[in-house]
Amino acid sequence: MTTSTELIWGASFFSGSLAQLIARFSGLPSVVLLLALGLLVGQAGFDLVQPEALGQGLEPLVGLLVSLVLFDGGLKLRLAGRELQRTVIQLVLVRGVLGLVGGAVLAHGFAGLSWPLAWVFGAIALATGPTVISPMVRQMRLLPSLAHVLEAEGLILEPVAAVLALLLLQLALGDLPGWQQVGGLLLLRLGGGALLGALAGGVLVLLLERLPEDADALRLQLSLGMLFLLVAGTQVLLPEAGFPAAVIAGVVVGLRLDQQASQLDDLVFQLAQLAITVLFPLLAADLAWSELSPLGWGGVACVLALMLFRFGVLQVAGLGIPSLIWRDKLLLSWVAPRGIVTAAVASLFALKLDAAGVSGGGALKGLVFLTILLTVTLQGFTAPWLAKQLGLVASEAALDPGAGFAAGLEQQPGGEQVGALQAAE
Repeated sequence: MTTSTELIWGASFFSGSLAQLIARFSGLPSVVLLLALGLLVGQAGFDLVQPEALGQGLEPLVGLLVSLVLFDGGLKLRLAGRELQRTVIQLVLVRGVLGLVGGAVLAHGFAGLSWPLAWVFGAIALATGPTVISPMVRQMRLLPSLAHVLEAEGLILEPVAAVLALLLLQLALGDLPGWQQVGGLLLLRLGGGALLGALAGGVLVLLLERLPEDADALRLQLSLGMLFLLVAGTQVLLPEAGFPAAVIAGVVVGLRLDQQASQLDDLVFQLAQLAITVLFPLLAADLAWSELSPLGWGGVACVLALMLFRFGVLQVAGLGIPSLIWRDKLLLSWVAPRGIVTAAVASLFALKLDAAGVSGGGALKGLVFLTILLTVTLQGFTAPWLAKQLGLVASEAALDPGAGFAAGLEQQPGGEQVGALQAAE
């Protein structure tokens, strides 16, 4: 069955908006419903949406829309308090190393991927981006400090994972001679992307400061124009460096504009939610059951082991941070869903592997999508219950963006302080 481009986009938008509507009235996790309806209208269901029919134009469009989500996250990334900053830094560093190694070992041992592709999977699986984290923590009504740890982890590791995975793919294809080149190019692309993002963010701040207060529409248009030019230009100079550039640009604008950034974020946030609403079903529609079935129980065991492995990673990352109590570690170790960037990278890499005549591309893509399916579904349904049981649900005042981090302080009946990093805030 062939479908027109208009029907593909129409079905994707409708299924995404329908998922959001059902989530609003049912209380079910929106990310789970977005994934489910994407499967329903795609190859695994009625086959109404065929993303491959969009051709080569799909990849750059996905990249630009994902960069919008990352820019929105960067605008809000104001980590108040040294303890919170230290927690994020330690989590990112420890998970970046242990997560890569653990993911590769599990993919090779349980799912049977060759070592070169297992390392690629380990890098891809590092990404826990805001496209799935943000809707989940909002629905959980998670304490602001914990929510910011999860969102900051995704904002930092998602660009790193995309760049690292591409380099490891090039290593697997023989385009790079060794691991030394991987490390050097990783630093070059991340550093170059961050530098270009900082410069573009600074220029954008200078332009926005000269606009009148009532020019909200022009402020949004100018921001999007600068963002998309930044990402597209960075991708040409440094492949996959557009994502870190988008994050840093958002951080610079958020820190420099302060109150005006909050107004801008309200506008960007709505567009970012629209991007999530259409992209998640569109990429989920690309999954066929035939790509999952060859993995068998080994694939399921790999994903479950990867989810449990995160608990050990959190124990290591939490060393030396006394305010990160066991409840916080348990909650943080359970919430790590994979989302749009993971799906987009896996789909692109499978095509590149097939074009190069390297076997295993379908297995890599199937394992990545299985990771998305299981993490989004299991964690999406259970994380709100777990947060409530652990006493990590915020009050309405704490969820008010103007209330600040300190509003997240909660007291249990016995007077014990609950929630990560409150002592530092």
